Amino acid sequence: MDQQSPLLSTEELERYARHIVLPEIGGPGQQRLKRARVLVVGAGGLGAPLLAYLAAAGVGTIGIIDDDIVSLSNLQRQVIHDTQSLGEKKVDSAARAIRRINPHVMVEEHALRLDAGNAESILASYDVVADGADNFATRFAVADACAIIKRPLVTAAVGRFDGTLTVLKPYETAKDGRPNPSYRDLFPEEPPEGLVPSCAEAGILGALTGVMGTLMAMEIVKLIADIGEPLIGRLLMYDALGARFETISYGAKVR
Repeated sequence: MDQQSPLLSTEELERYARHIVLPEIGGPGQQRLKRARVLVVGAGGLGAPLLAYLAAAGVGTIGIIDDDIVSLSNLQRQVIHDTQSLGEKKVDSAARAIRRINPHVMVEEHALRLDAGNAESILASYDVVADGADNFATRFAVADACAIIKRPLVTAAVGRFDGTLTVLKPYETAKDGRPNPSYRDLFPEEPPEGLVPSCAEAGILGALTGVMGTLMAMEIVKLIADIGEPLIGRLLMYDALGARFETISYGAKVR
């Protein structure tokens, strides 16, 4: 059966059987996953587990945007790449891994850096955007573009031993009629360059990115299948050393 067919083949029915027996997902939910187009910004620490689980879940088209190549220091946490991928473009390495995981998934590679100038045109062809970028300039460009073109954004960030995650739909209103918050309600402006140390400078626990990337995949599946309560207006915070999750609510400022 053609990959673009909205119907599930016999092989796909068996592959996704544990999803399909869930009443909340079932056949219709799995078909929504197959029809979905998700763009992952960054094929690094967060993007690696996220891409693997989106592929395994049967998201029909996965876009990957990254302008970096695989280096040896990446392999401690960027589990979608392997030793044989060293020196290769991350989008190529990740795409090959996705096809190994699930040949029913189509992969679109964008070997470039996303910025304010190209974000809207690239993001517009996708249904959901996931931001696993490692710098604030890209995060702000992605968030601003998603708000303008009205695409849900799942965004996460990690520190040395901690991580945060939220879902953004600022173009919609909450059940109480108030506008949903935007990324700039959390972070009004980019911090000064050099204020936040990079991963290379501060270090990072490899498994932490696995935790947060997998949580990103969970939120994306919920959005596509329309189940559960996405983290809209809520910031999930994970303290790896203390083994604690906390969730705080935040709202939209007066615009």
